[in-house]
Amino acid sequence: MTLQDAQTELVEEFEIFDNWMDRYQYIIDMGKQLPAFPEEWKTPECKIQGCQSNVWIHHRRDADVLHFDATSDAAIVSGLIAVLMRIYNDRAPQEIVSTQPSFLEDLGLDKHLSPTRSNGLHSMLARIYEVAEQEAA
Repeated sequence: MTLQDAQTELVEEFEIFDNWMDRYQYIIDMGKQLPAFPEEWKTPECKIQGCQSNVWIHHRRDADVLHFDATSDAAIVSGLIAVLMRIYNDRAPQEIVSTQPSFLEDLGLDKHLSPTRSNGLHSMLARIYEVAEQEAA
């Protein structure tokens, strides 16, 4: 499945919900499924600036793909991390760099998140793209 296919699948999955309260709950439930994040990865280098809550993203390259792990101390942000991991985890750096994050607009996340949550989401996304650009070079 390509990164674009993953975005399309996620958007289609969210279409089953009639309202944003159900979508928020689904996002929170996704966040509860994140794998454990080791304390030793909670470093200043991994911490995302621009988020209202504490967020850390750790990455490593496994062969030709980037693997991301992330965590937050806020339920909704953990869910947003889970959304990003579902789309971007274990992808080739060049695929990440060359694919626009259309799911943001397609899901309406920018319109339904508070400005601070939206800024945090964009900060997390910027880190993922920054890492991918560095690894693609």
